[in-house]
Amino acid sequence: MNPALLFDFTVNKENKTIHITREFAANLELVWQAWTSPELLDQWWGPKPWRAETKTMDFREGGFWHYAMVSPEGEKHWSRANFLAIVKEKSFASKGGFCDENGTINPAFPQNLWENSFIPKNNNVQVDMLLTYDTLADLEKEIAMGFKEGMIIDFKQLDDLLLALKK
Repeated sequence: MNPALLFDFTVNKENKTIHITREFAANLELVWQAWTSPELLDQWWGPKPWRAETKTMDFREGGFWHYAMVSPEGEKHWSRANFLAIVKEKSFASKGGFCDENGTINPAFPQNLWENSFIPKNNNVQVDMLLTYDTLADLEKEIAMGFKEGMIIDFKQLDDLLLALKK
């Protein structure tokens, strides 16, 4: 990870939140596309050796993203994010969690409200992410599953993708 790019990961157990701030070395349009286009999401979402595979992406308020995290052996773990609010190139919010291959949420696994804000800063874009969990147990379970470590890998993969796309 480029040490010049801002990165902060804060867990607040009292509020049942994770707040992530991460800066990316690209313009707003490109960073927004990387977060909202399935063709680009599938290239960076999912820490290697895992990868994301989009089944359905309907990026609009009331729409959803249904995707699988695919292991090197082809095992699939499904997730769904329902889009609640979208302001183009400014922010989007979604609620979701693990689900089955048909998109039915599995309540045995953590769910969260995920709010992303995109803030241009000089030639970079800062993405502020606030994840709010229904319960402290859900927050702690997600952390125990390696959430922070996975996101660090994802962001490095996004850095590499943005660099390749800018060329």
